[in-house]
Amino acid sequence: MQTHNLGYPRIGSKRELKKACESYWSGKINLHELQTVGESIRLQNWKTQQEEGIDLIPSNDFSFYDQVLDMSLMLGAIPDRFHEVILQKGNNEMDLYFAMARGYQQNGLDITAMEMTKWFDTNYHYIVPEFRKDQQFKLFSTKVILEYKEAKQAGFSTKPVLIGPVSYLLLGKEKEEGFDRIDLIKNILPVYLELLKKLDAAHVEWIQFDEPFLAMDLGEKEKRALQFAYAEIKKAFPSLKIILANYFDCFGENLETALSLPVHTLHLDLVRCSSQLDDILESGKLGGQKHLSLGLVDGRNIWKNDYQKSNETIQKAVSAIGKDRLFIAPSCSLIHSPIDLDLETDEKSLSSEIKNWLSFAKQKLREVADLKELTNEKLKKNQEAIQSRNSSPLIHKPAVKKRVQTISDSHDHRLSPFSVRQVKQKEALKLPLFPTTTIGSFPQTAEVRSWRSKFKKGSLSQKAYEDFLKEETKKAISWQENIGLDVLVHGEFERNDMVEYFGEQLEGFVFTKTGWVQSYGSRCVKPPIIYGDVSRQKSMTVDWTAFGQSLTSKFVKGMLTGPVTILQWSFVRNDQPRSETCLQIALAIRDEVTDLEKAGIRIIQIDEPAIREGLPLRKSEWQQYLNWAVRAFRISSSGVKNETQIHTHMCYSEFNDIIQHIADMDADVITIECSRSQMELLDAFREFNYPNEIGPGVYDIHSPRVPSKQEMVDLLEKAMKLIPETQLWVNPDCGLKTRGWDETKKALTEMVSAAQEMREVITSPIA
Repeated sequence: MQTHNLGYPRIGSKRELKKACESYWSGKINLHELQTVGESIRLQNWKTQQEEGIDLIPSNDFSFYDQVLDMSLMLGAIPDRFHEVILQKGNNEMDLYFAMARGYQQNGLDITAMEMTKWFDTNYHYIVPEFRKDQQFKLFSTKVILEYKEAKQAGFSTKPVLIGPVSYLLLGKEKEEGFDRIDLIKNILPVYLELLKKLDAAHVEWIQFDEPFLAMDLGEKEKRALQFAYAEIKKAFPSLKIILANYFDCFGENLETALSLPVHTLHLDLVRCSSQLDDILESGKLGGQKHLSLGLVDGRNIWKNDYQKSNETIQKAVSAIGKDRLFIAPSCSLIHSPIDLDLETDEKSLSSEIKNWLSFAKQKLREVADLKELTNEKLKKNQEAIQSRNSSPLIHKPAVKKRVQTISDSHDHRLSPFSVRQVKQKEALKLPLFPTTTIGSFPQTAEVRSWRSKFKKGSLSQKAYEDFLKEETKKAISWQENIGLDVLVHGEFERNDMVEYFGEQLEGFVFTKTGWVQSYGSRCVKPPIIYGDVSRQKSMTVDWTAFGQSLTSKFVKGMLTGPVTILQWSFVRNDQPRSETCLQIALAIRDEVTDLEKAGIRIIQIDEPAIREGLPLRKSEWQQYLNWAVRAFRISSSGVKNETQIHTHMCYSEFNDIIQHIADMDADVITIECSRSQMELLDAFREFNYPNEIGPGVYDIHSPRVPSKQEMVDLLEKAMKLIPETQLWVNPDCGLKTRGWDETKKALTEMVSAAQEMREVITSPIA
């Protein structure tokens, strides 16, 4: 048996990549300094994997922003609007790359960024490729070749990792009508073959093609495209050893297609789908040559591997096909895991008892190596840790379990239907047409982060810290009033992260100091760990929200994170159904919602940006998930009066196929990301005739560019063609935490002006 890894975190153990990219964007460091940081991270990653016992180490799993964007640049799939960037004096390939991800607004150019959406059912976001009917591809970047040679020169023989041609096309979007992007397979394959030719010339022996769409529902056309592509690759490079990686679910209905492909090794995610090894062995179609990669170590969660269970699976495979045809691996790339548990040295933050149950990326490498050669001593130590967790009194709280069991139908319905609530809310709130608001957070400046850091380190008193936060909140409220926003927010200056902040105040959660995971680009999150039953001991947001409301006669929204998003964006216990944990969280949020209402807060936003992210990859399994996910949201939001307006927020998701379930959530107002797609996402709401109110985002907060008033007016006019003006709100795409104050003030001022212009158009005598 051999070991291999599908990919390793690229942010650096101290988030070196984040800091370097942001310094490059701000002009503090040059291209050479940025590239030096990248080289250092890659070298350390290869060294770590070798030292931890990985036989086949990946290369080209590093990215300065996103691996899908890397492929777009390599394949020359660069939208026409970006061609001017590379012609600008002083710009380079990296500036083009970042412009595609973030937009470009300088030197007389104003270019919108490419779309961004979720990577399957994870909280990682990728940059969506754009395709046209006559799309041509050409080899533009040779990053994969350069990094393979770089590794080789450093003494590491690696397997380059590429997104497979079929999955790459399916990850993209048609930007004009009249064609199916999968039909571009014949256009794109020659560039893949050109890349492989260069890799072959560099003496590459192994290559990993990621085809995660094999875990999705594929039609016959997509299956034929897979067979065509890999037959052509095999014909051109008969001796190349290809590992075809599928992850996040079974092959399912695609199993026969996968088994027919002329590849050396099939990778199986046996964490998400433990049954597929039996399916393959029982099919009798594996043949006598094809190898299997057993993805036994969970790349998506942080719990220790159960060596006994994994070893049983390994022995079953050994008995069927022998050791020589097996690889041991993580279930998927480890970019979804924190980097190194050894860095967690604060006993107050993470107790030694709970730490003993955990495994981060570096430790998962060791688990893979242990499973290759499992000794009695390793097995005994592992089973002691597994048993310690199973029997720990920290995990189970009878009162919490009892409360979940007593949830009734009345808990998940508002007092009256929306048509009744809307009338009462309009009377109570008296908001204008096109009411303006933001999604919640305002910029977390270096000063805000510095004060929080000092407070957490104990070098700043609680009173001094709270006085500072109050001043920031006062300034934010005053500024919002001055520019004319209709519904205000307190700014969330006291919060570190929209999930972490709540987890810190709930029972059943624990936190790390260094457990960062990449969400998109330079944005990293530190997911909480849900280790036990969840409950709320006291109010979490009431004091700060009420303080904000005391400063103004306008309405200030209560800002909460919803139960599904808290679940999805945490590392979740795996000893009970996720639905059970979600209901526990929903009850905690319900308590907070009712406390906010008692404190006089009349508008409460419960963000659920992750609700679509949680969908199983196969549609046949959607209904069960949506039933409990929608129910959890309704339980959290339904304990209030008709006059209290409930908002929710979703971003970077396609809604067409779950629009009925979004309606079933029964939020009074939903705000959604729409600006990057130029309001395309609203089509789903029009065709469905969505009954409640909608705030389609008119300002892309993931790009540093500032949109003009006219740009936002144009977007709102598009929205009015799809949604009645009486249902429309005006807001950014998402929270403003990661933006700077200068661009935020300019953009929101333009947004308020756009809303005012729309009101004049609607109410003018000519109209």
